[in-house]
Amino acid sequence: MRIDSTHMSASRKVFLLILLLCVAMTATALTMEHVMGLQPCYLCITQRVFILLVAALALLAVVHDPGGGGHRVYSGLVGAAALGGSFFSGKQLWLQSLPEDQVPACGPPADYLFEVLDFSEALSMLLQGDGNCAEVQWTLLGISIPGWTLLGFVVLVIMALALWLDKLPPGLRN
Repeated sequence: MRIDSTHMSASRKVFLLILLLCVAMTATALTMEHVMGLQPCYLCITQRVFILLVAALALLAVVHDPGGGGHRVYSGLVGAAALGGSFFSGKQLWLQSLPEDQVPACGPPADYLFEVLDFSEALSMLLQGDGNCAEVQWTLLGISIPGWTLLGFVVLVIMALALWLDKLPPGLRN
């Protein structure tokens, strides 16, 4: 598929930007894990799933390039997925803000959960988070990883909302 940006619809440009932001967020997470040696907790993995969901929806929108009001369906789905990811980023920030004596106990690794428990039980534990999720492993400008991830999700929500409301900046309009 060849994408010519001079003849690209405004909605397609925004969905491509959303996709690129998700790729950047995923590349950052993988770099932190595999290069910096930071181990993702349950909520980190959950947030990655939501980033990948937003990326998949944006990719579908780029490929499909729906006409008429079809971009609203995709932008609504993208916005909903980004809001879901925001919830889990916020939950992890909340866990990180708890006093040490109120932090939940740490659980076993995620791969072990899926080996021992049935899928729904393992998924439930992933979505709840544990003490590992309260650990601040890295910060930039005093903001932890879930704080930056929340910022990324907020940008994605704003982009989806702008697209849904047809309120794009002049540089992105046709």
